[in-house]
Amino acid sequence: MRARLWKDRYLLLLGLPGIAYFLIYRYVPMAGLYMAFIDYSPFQGIAGSEWAGLKHFARIFEDPEIVQVLWNTLSISFLQIVFAFPVPIVLALMLNELRNQLYKRILQSVIYLPHFLSWVVVIGICTIFLKGNGVVNDLLKQGFGLAQPIPFLTDPSYFKPIVILQVIWKEAGWGTILFLAALAGVNPQLYEAATMDGAGRFRQMRHITLPAIRNTIVILLILRLGHVMDAGYEQIFLLLNPFNMEIGNILDTYVFFKGIGQSDYSFATAVGLFKGAVGLVLVLSANYIAKKLGDDGVF
Repeated sequence: MRARLWKDRYLLLLGLPGIAYFLIYRYVPMAGLYMAFIDYSPFQGIAGSEWAGLKHFARIFEDPEIVQVLWNTLSISFLQIVFAFPVPIVLALMLNELRNQLYKRILQSVIYLPHFLSWVVVIGICTIFLKGNGVVNDLLKQGFGLAQPIPFLTDPSYFKPIVILQVIWKEAGWGTILFLAALAGVNPQLYEAATMDGAGRFRQMRHITLPAIRNTIVILLILRLGHVMDAGYEQIFLLLNPFNMEIGNILDTYVFFKGIGQSDYSFATAVGLFKGAVGLVLVLSANYIAKKLGDDGVF
């Protein structure tokens, strides 16, 4: 074992920053989950606070607001899976069909760029375009004679479509990287053989390209299901206002308002732990189903 560690010392040294990141920011903070089982008081500290058992977890199912919050979280997450998850796959397939490599690289760079913008910038751009006297309402007024501006940012019915469109615009290009990497491993001779057999582009895509990235799609879908209770805290928090709070308040923002806003730290920690447990169950279930259907799964 020591000889193996010494042999791979440079590889281990290379991975040290990543290991340190997960230890410091992922594993060490898990000690704070103990707060979910006590009536935490900042004045008494964790050691001096009284044991509460599962009281705060029971409150999750007793709080009438939590039902709406859970529905908001699940609906936004599943809308992202249905509408946002397939977009990188479609983009990767389209990029894979381009034969002009220079144009392909330029196009890839353009669609990658939104990923590097923070959500603060994205929401700021969205606000400029969608506010009452913004670009979109001005265009509708000038082009279609719109009498009253459409309240995109305050009407609850527009909240979820705006969230999904923002996610697609920001992350779809970046999500193509893994699919393009999987497509790069496809043997070109398969396409040549299919062409000789008279298969067109769409038949090649159906019978060669899609099966080649099927396992990648399944793995990413399983990992995405693990975050089904994470609908995007920063994005949602920046979009929330008194008019869309009822339909936009998700678990992450609910935890923030409860834990920081109302100083109910123990209950907020219990909600966070509950959210993580649900994600774990979904990942294990999806991985089990994937293996039963013949795919490799995550583990």
